[in-house]
Amino acid sequence: MTNEKKTISLLEKYNTPVPRYTSYPPANYFTGGFGAADYAQAIRDSNALSPGHLSFYIHIPFCRHLCHYCGCNSFPAMKPADVDRYVSALHTEMDTVIRMIDPTRQIAQIHYGGGSPTFLPVAVLKEMNDHLLSAFTCIDRPEIAIECHPGYLDESYWIALAEAGFNRFSIGVQDIREEVLKAVNRRPSLLDMETICRILRTSGGGINMDFLYGLPFQTRNSFAHTIEQAITWQPDRLVTFSYAHVPWVNKQQLLLEKSGLPASEEKSGMFRDAEALLLAAGYRSVGLDHFVRPEDELFLALEQKKLRRNFQGYCTGRTTGQVYAFGATGISQLHGVYAQNAKGISDYIERIEAGSMATVKGYRLNYEEYITKEVIETLMCNYTIDWEELSERLSLPIDTIMGATAYNEKALRTFADDGIITLTEKQISVTPKGKLFVRNVAASLDKLMMQTDKTFSKPV
Repeated sequence: MTNEKKTISLLEKYNTPVPRYTSYPPANYFTGGFGAADYAQAIRDSNALSPGHLSFYIHIPFCRHLCHYCGCNSFPAMKPADVDRYVSALHTEMDTVIRMIDPTRQIAQIHYGGGSPTFLPVAVLKEMNDHLLSAFTCIDRPEIAIECHPGYLDESYWIALAEAGFNRFSIGVQDIREEVLKAVNRRPSLLDMETICRILRTSGGGINMDFLYGLPFQTRNSFAHTIEQAITWQPDRLVTFSYAHVPWVNKQQLLLEKSGLPASEEKSGMFRDAEALLLAAGYRSVGLDHFVRPEDELFLALEQKKLRRNFQGYCTGRTTGQVYAFGATGISQLHGVYAQNAKGISDYIERIEAGSMATVKGYRLNYEEYITKEVIETLMCNYTIDWEELSERLSLPIDTIMGATAYNEKALRTFADDGIITLTEKQISVTPKGKLFVRNVAASLDKLMMQTDKTFSKPV
């Protein structure tokens, strides 16, 4: 059987809905029994827990136009007065949280996501940076990152953004073909990418480019051409996200079905072709979907089996911090605790203006779940579980760690027989061809998946 046919056979067997595991447990397990008082106590407790560094996430939910594929918490542009109220609420929430954090702790990350953070004027973004940076010192080379929609940004905006303190720019390219962008209601870049890259490189900022595969009118050939073009722009990091079709989250995605979505075999081929092109161009594969330069600290962390991740993406031990989120639907990730804000913009603003926190749900991991979180995050980030290393890191016997998970040797043997993992007494290691199905392997270790009514996307 050819490698192509083997991959198709594995797709037929394993392309079933499983969690993405950007958190453990996934956000659809959060409950309404966790409120503002619980989050406030968790913030105070976090000062004595690890990691000690601070990571801040600011959610800007506004978009000039909503892309049909988006599964994020995004809203059409509001009246300027309402946007101003939202920004004011962000500053108020920052003040509330800052008061509860030990001022000697240091900032490792600030990340703006959305929506489209670049919907806001740069001066407004800079004020939020300054608010946080004036309250704490930073580690050496903190990461101050922002997601950018290039469809509306002129040269003066990019220059101002680079001058506002940002040092990593994630540019949402998605695809370069007008037919694809039109089908998903996304505006193409206002400036050519060469100009954008020149401006950002002059500032010394890191350039990420995000691409999405599995959209209407994409083919293996067309997506390969997109990646070939992207390689000529030489971004520091290039991300190939698999489009997650979850119309129960965003009904707008149903519009894409009318245009037609690529079959799973075609979609997996897009990733394999992109991966081959990027590796041939000198990039290195990191995690599920990232490709970086060999000297990138993410790749160096992966080689040392020390890569981590949070809701904002992959990070190293140097930049890992407990995450404190601001804004509508923001999710804070503290030591063993998740806290999520109200989803609606008006609900969020009203809670903050009333003098409360905006927390509406969350999750506190129990002892076994915290262990499982460490196991699954290790596998998802580093493609390897070394039981002895985990035992040393967690200061727990291997039997205790395995017992906290749904470890089942028979189930793992099936993955091994299919060439998805190699399995020994000491390790589980995902093979190169098994990377597409690492979520399936992680799910097999998850006791919560033994009986669940939750809904998830497919790996491919």
